[in-house]
Amino acid sequence: MAEPWLSAEGTATHPGAAHNTLYTWIAEKAMPAHKVGCLWKFQASVIDDWARRDGAPEDDTP
Repeated sequence: MAEPWLSAEGTATHPGAAHNTLYTWIAEKAMPAHKVGCLWKFQASVIDDWARRDGAPEDDTP
């Protein structure tokens, strides 16, 4: 069975980041995402691999 696609809000809860942070990561850190119409969709396993490899900073708080 194929892995379900998550919305930005659903994905944001996965790494514990605000959904606005996800949009920044897409633009500035090449976070893997697919745009469907005006919505961004994500797969949790791909996001996990990206974060482990070279993705999100460990602490994104100002």
